[in-house]
Amino acid sequence: SMKQILDTLYRIAAVDATVLILGESGVGKDLIAKMIHNASPRKENGLFIKINCGAIPGELLESELFGYEAGAFTGAARAGKPGYFELADKGSIFLDEIGDLPLKLQVKLLSVVQDQEVTRIGSTRSKRIDVRIIAATNQDLEKMIETGRFREDLYYRLQVIHLIIPPLRERHEDIIPLARHFVDKWAERLGLTKLV
Repeated sequence: SMKQILDTLYRIAAVDATVLILGESGVGKDLIAKMIHNASPRKENGLFIKINCGAIPGELLESELFGYEAGAFTGAARAGKPGYFELADKGSIFLDEIGDLPLKLQVKLLSVVQDQEVTRIGSTRSKRIDVRIIAATNQDLEKMIETGRFREDLYYRLQVIHLIIPPLRERHEDIIPLARHFVDKWAERLGLTKLV
């Protein structure tokens, strides 16, 4: 199953569409997102920026994603600040835990996905950007749509291409190679002779 995912990953890396990566916590969604960026032409032209939408409070997340103009709010930097979308221009932005994105920001993100433009907080002008969006979640977005916690239109814009990463318990053939990899890695890091 992982070989199929990797084959798909390398095929979609060249296609500039949004990608939604689904899977339980710990299956390596962030690693897959980074591999998509690294296998794409965007690696040469721009950054890979990762944002955990569940780790940053909603009020702060808006300014981090979209940036702000000078004087947009109390405590704002005098010169303003570009957001992660502007910093990721020509590259890729990875929105991890997209299911935790507040509804208010889902509307603003939908606009960025559709128009490839971003408007800083406190600004009336939008700025054109060229960013590949990769999103991931371990939540059931379709159930969240039914309960009104996730926008259906945003869901369909994000899942132009979607990958489902199965947990290790469904990939028995990967257990031995992974165990060998980590034994080798830690033996080398700790300067030990392998026991296995």
